[in-house]
Amino acid sequence: MYSSIDWFSDIVDHNTLGSAPPVQPAEHNKMKNVFDFKILLLMFGALGVPGIGHTASLLEVYQQALQSDPRIHEAEARRLAALEAEPQARGVYLPQINFTGDWTKTNSNGDGTINQFVEVPPGSGNFEVLPLPFQSETRDETTRWNFGLRQTIFRWDQIVNLRRADSIVAKAEADREAAQQDLVIRVGQTYFDVLGAEDRLTSLHKNRLAIARQLEQAKQRFEVGLIAITDVQESQAAYDQSVADEIGAKRTLATAREFLREITGEYVSNLSAPGDEFPMRTPTPAAETDWVDLALTQNLALVSSRLDEKLARDEISFRRNGHYPTIEFVANTGNSTSEGEQNTGPGFLDTERDFDNDSIGVQVTIPIFSGGSTSSRVREAVYLHRASREQLQRVTRETERATRDAYLGVLSEMSRVEALEQSVASSQTALEATQAGFDVGTRTIVDVLDSQFALYRSITLFYQARYDYLMNALRLKQAAGNLQIQDLEEIDQWLTERPTPEELFAAEATAASE
Repeated sequence: MYSSIDWFSDIVDHNTLGSAPPVQPAEHNKMKNVFDFKILLLMFGALGVPGIGHTASLLEVYQQALQSDPRIHEAEARRLAALEAEPQARGVYLPQINFTGDWTKTNSNGDGTINQFVEVPPGSGNFEVLPLPFQSETRDETTRWNFGLRQTIFRWDQIVNLRRADSIVAKAEADREAAQQDLVIRVGQTYFDVLGAEDRLTSLHKNRLAIARQLEQAKQRFEVGLIAITDVQESQAAYDQSVADEIGAKRTLATAREFLREITGEYVSNLSAPGDEFPMRTPTPAAETDWVDLALTQNLALVSSRLDEKLARDEISFRRNGHYPTIEFVANTGNSTSEGEQNTGPGFLDTERDFDNDSIGVQVTIPIFSGGSTSSRVREAVYLHRASREQLQRVTRETERATRDAYLGVLSEMSRVEALEQSVASSQTALEATQAGFDVGTRTIVDVLDSQFALYRSITLFYQARYDYLMNALRLKQAAGNLQIQDLEEIDQWLTERPTPEELFAAEATAASE
């Protein structure tokens, strides 16, 4: 089996228009479709270019994303926040003790008049109302403190919140695990998107080089009268289109790398790719229904949706608290101390007060009428619970659909890889036959260009099918809820180093200049 760049290099070297394929040893013909990736490394050494830099594996990129991806950090922060629901729910059910205290110092002074009955003259029995002036000055210093204790005996909202806390924590854990599995999928998808974009760029680059050679040979043939000018024009048109296609492929590769950088936080230029010995295995368990049963039991999105439905149901009970009485035990102890002086004329009179206050009791609150707001809030919760049940039904169907689709995707991509591998071999043979027909005048240059492009396209599709197989395998495990880091480790052991298109193009430029 060829590696993608081996295929591209071999084709552009040996399948150029107007030149017969070089004679190859018999062993080479037998192994034409089983090139080893080491051939490319030997080619780099022979060309005297620098070796391939460190390539990042899928697992390394995932670990980097685990440290840098904002989504996974957001999910972790939300999980930690949700874990506080339990201590908060327990806390309000425990005794609530508070202390209050204050110290006040007051000074007041002033003057005025007061009307009094005065006997004028004294002993005459004749009384008159006379205004009598007075002055007053008061100084007071007061200290008060109080300890209060409140213990719930019955509050329905606190009972429901204590029950809901377990579901909130369980949902947070499920959401965190789902975010981690989603990170595996996002890393895998962007990783293989980059590899696929590299394959396509390499394919189109090699196609452009081959067309450039064909264009040069067509011009030479036209000059000696072997072909018509239309063949040159058709080659020129194909070359111009190949230049545009390569520019577009570079843009696509740059975009794919940006998506990867968005997750990892930095650029990763060299990526390992599946080697020639990469195995494709059928799913285990083999039955589709077994995978569906697993998904309906432990799919994390479905688990989270079930917990949402339970929380919505508990919310109905919580809002009915507005109809229920609350019973609380209340106890208080405190003291109030005051020292003061008061002067109303003759002199200051001292006053002192010292009071202890102790109380104990049971406080009952019975809601009677709230303007209908409590009943409205209960109805709102009922409708929201109905919506959560429909959401659960939707997620259940989506989970089953995604599981079946991923299962069929694994099987179909396995068959598709085998078919495309044969397609590459057939396209290679067809291109050689078309070239031979062109040499004897039975085929046109357009036929050659079409056959050449079909070969490059088959190679690109072959490698893309392998990437799609891997992604469907990961999505199948995600749907079943058992996607783990070990799945990336298993893929990682079959990845091998390969040069980037930029390194390959630099090697070509170096070889051409020598």
